[in-house]
Amino acid sequence: MASPATQSVMQAVKSDHERTLVDLKVLTEIAAPPFKEKARAEAFLARAKALGLDARIDAEGNVIGIRKGTGNGPKLLVSAHLDTVFPEGTDVTVNIRDGKWYAPGISDDTRGLTVLLSWIKVLNDLHIQTVGDLVFAANVGEEELGDLRGMKAIFREHGDLDGMLGLEPDPSGSITTGGVGSHRYEVTFKGPGGHSYVTFGLPSAIHAMGRAVAKIADVRPPANPKTTFTVGTASGGSAVNAIAAEARMAIDIRSSDNSSLQAADREILAAIAEGVAEENARWESTALNYSARLIGDRPGGNTPRDSRIVQAAVRANEAFGRAAPRLVPNSSDANVPMSLGIPAVILSSGGESGGWHSKGEWWNPANAWVDAQVGLATVLALVGVRDVSEPLLSPRR
Repeated sequence: MASPATQSVMQAVKSDHERTLVDLKVLTEIAAPPFKEKARAEAFLARAKALGLDARIDAEGNVIGIRKGTGNGPKLLVSAHLDTVFPEGTDVTVNIRDGKWYAPGISDDTRGLTVLLSWIKVLNDLHIQTVGDLVFAANVGEEELGDLRGMKAIFREHGDLDGMLGLEPDPSGSITTGGVGSHRYEVTFKGPGGHSYVTFGLPSAIHAMGRAVAKIADVRPPANPKTTFTVGTASGGSAVNAIAAEARMAIDIRSSDNSSLQAADREILAAIAEGVAEENARWESTALNYSARLIGDRPGGNTPRDSRIVQAAVRANEAFGRAAPRLVPNSSDANVPMSLGIPAVILSSGGESGGWHSKGEWWNPANAWVDAQVGLATVLALVGVRDVSEPLLSPRR
């Protein structure tokens, strides 16, 4: 931090703040629903190339560009995700009121994308030569049923990555060091169906689902490690006067510990089977059945507190006069490298924000450049800067 080169970089990040607001408005107003991130990816790619990054869109839809170091250093992935949770047709126009910027997806995670672009610009403008390689990625599939497909593809195709640093609208002063794993199921119940009066006595798909939900609600997962579940959606039936022939529900199960996740998974699937068996037994039937399809599998993991990537992020925060940051678990793109034993963290992209995953999402640009400075200071410490510092991140290969 004391070197003139680093000080110049930090000042350049602050000076670039106003320009990043232009990128933020442009990218936010390009809708990026789950599985439909192409238009935003192409816009990000064009901007990254204009700023001097040799980049491309890979087979999964991620924008990938490598900024080479001097050689023999580590290879660090820095990323932000392209997709938002909002369905096609959502109004993503940016509105500014009382100093806050309002738009769906503006902070989660469009702001992170603009910080990546700012880092590319600053490093190239100042001709900063890192020791290790920086792999910039604007990835797909972080939200909803994207199931981290973009990040999974990156680590499948780039087996030589030594670490990962992602950007999200996390509160300033917190670092994500734990990856909360999750399983998601779509469960479908099917029965014979029939008239509610004439064929009364047949098993009902909705009744079976109700029995299953009641049993799931009685599951008691451990409080530590924190393990959770919810039946998030439920639907079925065709008419008020018909015995339901079909019903379906979606279940989300999460835990910060993989073994606890597996245990909760088994207990919940057993509860469903019991509910179906009870509905069949009630009517002395075997006509009703069910199927459970895994629609989401986010691996869990953890980056140890004493790892160099965590300590670099902690000390970068402290170098800007902040208190020691909180180390927290989350479900994010970092789950993938953590599950592979590759050190990873998620840092704040900067700027106070709120209303995530709602149409009232907002972001405040005041002093947002500080977290962008902290993040880039962490990145440079990890990969090293020629004639300034050696890399703190150790190559795995």
